[in-house]
Formats: sequence, structure tokens, C-alpha cells
Amino acid sequence: MQKGLAGTDLSPSAVHTLIELGYGTVTNGSGLGSLLHLEKSSVSRLVQRLENEGLIEVGPDLTDKRSHVLSLTQDGQRLLGTIEDFARQQLHAALDVLSAWEVTQIETGLALFAKALSTGNQPVLAALNDVEVHEGYRPGVIASVAQLHASFYSENYGFGAVFERKVATELSEFMARIDTPVNTTFSAYLGSKLLGSVSLDGEDLGQGVCHLRWFIVSPEAQGMGIGKLLISKATEFVDQRAFDRTRLWTFKGLDAARSLYEKHGFVLAREAPGTQWGTEVIEQEFARQRASSR
Repeated sequence: MQKGLAGTDLSPSAVHTLIELGYGTVTNGSGLGSLLHLEKSSVSRLVQRLENEGLIEVGPDLTDKRSHVLSLTQDGQRLLGTIEDFARQQLHAALDVLSAWEVTQIETGLALFAKALSTGNQPVLAALNDVEVHEGYRPGVIASVAQLHASFYSENYGFGAVFERKVATELSEFMARIDTPVNTTFSAYLGSKLLGSVSLDGEDLGQGVCHLRWFIVSPEAQGMGIGKLLISKATEFVDQRAFDRTRLWTFKGLDAARSLYEKHGFVLAREAPGTQWGTEVIEQEFARQRASSR
């Protein structure tokens, strides 16, 4: 939030103000405060500063004597043009280094985002219509799942090389057994981009017990319903194959994931400090009984 946005020496809120006034989105201080989520005193200081710099002018509102109309001066219009040129150059510079296929992926993502915004209370359903869930091995899935885990848990919880190596090694070993009927992976994709994944290992915990492993949703896709979709697929799989029990290990603090687990019948079985992922956390074990036996 430092000065210097879009090639100017202005603050982000000041640049935002010039854009909104120039496009006619707002015309007064009240509207500007609502749009930028600023208090009245902050709006007053912002308007005063831009007026002193000769970028906006304040005039009377003929329809409301208690209010004032804000508009750009000629200098303000010129600076807005500079901001727009900066944005265009930045966009072209980014797109010029991408392939035609990558540009198409960006266009698809923007179209989905616009579609989600336009659907009001149903953004998840609109986005999920374009998501494909693949079962089993797919080229690149090992690297993609390991990368998602490594990035997310490093950035948010400080996990390091021990954790990444553990995920990559154990996931690779599991994929060597993926064709066994009691093992599978469900992975959600938008085009070729992995949005989330979960695996079911029906061999490593003994007969009648399934191990839910490597559940992950990309931060970019959180809130779309990907996690619910994947966990639903996972519980359907274990119930269809008549596993008596499903177990998973996680750690305290992953509240969104825990909520999903509990909504699908998992119950916290035990928790204790541990370092199996290379960083000390409160490790948790969740267990779920088969639907017909609960």
C-alpha cells in the first residue's frame, strides 16, 4: 500500500479515486467513501490532497446543498490517461511472453470469474460446471499435488523440505499401486490446471480400513466448492467398496478442512504434539465409520 502505484507518486486510494471519478462511477465524497471503504475523515483528507495538487475540483451539488460534486481537472484527466497507458503496457508486456494457449487459459479464467460475479448467489455452481474431476493417475498429477502441498504449507505453516520430500516420496509410491481396485485418486481440473486432489489408499492400514491422503485445494480455488466435491467423491468410494472405517491424519488449525471432514462423518479420534511433517504441530487423527454401520 505504498505510494508509486501505476507509475504515479500517488497512494493506491488516490489512484483509485482518479479512476472512479474519471469513469463517472462516483461523483461525491459519500459515494467515494462507500466504494473505497474509507471513513469520512479519510475521504476528506484524500479529496483535499488531490484538490491541492490540482487533480480534482470540488463544486456545488445543485440537487443537494449539503453535498459537493467531485470531478477531474484537465491535469487529472491527463494523469488518468497516463495511468491507463501504464496498465495497457503492463498487460501487453505480461501477455507477450505467453503462448497462445496460455492466453486462452487466462481468457477462460476471466470469463469464469465474470460469470461467477454475474450469478449473484450461485458463483460456486457456475464455476463447478467447468471443472472436470478425473479418477486415477493422470500425467503430471504427482508433481502438481506435491507442489500444491509444498507451496501452501510452506507459506502458511512454515513446513519445509522434510514435508515436501515426504509428500513426493509417499505419493510416488502410492501411484505405483494406483491400479489396485481399493486405491484411487480424485483430481479436479480446470483445463490443465489442478484445482484440488484427494487420494484413497485401501492397502497401507490393513484390511477393512481406508486411508484418506493428500487432500489439498489450491488457494486460488478455495470457496468454489472443490473441497466438498472431492470429499464427497472420497466418501462415496469408501462406502461403495464397503470399507469398515476410513482414517486420516492432519493437524490442528486447518478449520475449513476439519469442517468438511466432520460434515462427511469423520470424528476426531485423538490429538497430540508431533513432528512427522518436519515441524511440530498438534497432530490429529480423524476416523469415519462406513455409512451403513453408523
